[in-house]
Amino acid sequence: MAKVDKRVFLALHLLLLLFSGTTVLSKLAAGEELLSLRFCLFFGGEFLLLGLYALGWQQILKRLPLTVAYTSKAVTLVWSMVFGAVLFREEISVKQLVGCALAVAGVVLFVRADAEEGGHEA
Repeated sequence: MAKVDKRVFLALHLLLLLFSGTTVLSKLAAGEELLSLRFCLFFGGEFLLLGLYALGWQQILKRLPLTVAYTSKAVTLVWSMVFGAVLFREEISVKQLVGCALAVAGVVLFVRADAEEGGHEA
């Protein structure tokens, strides 16, 4: 397998950050009256981000193995937790931190193993 550009991994994680923004817009929309202007703006923004994410995801899949790309989606847990704490003042428990650490460790281990087996650099 060919060497994978580190910029592709950066693009993947920026794309996953964008995807995590949909959870923020969804939570904001949920706090508004159904079909109010603010609800429609948040909900519409969520669809816009999902559309951009879908386009970017297709480009990522051209450049990365599906297993690496899909496994990396676990980092959205981390971003969602950060957004929840920063924007909505949600508390983060030790169990949540441990769970996110395990998810990130799993991504790192999987990407490294794939790089060793596939002969490309991650």
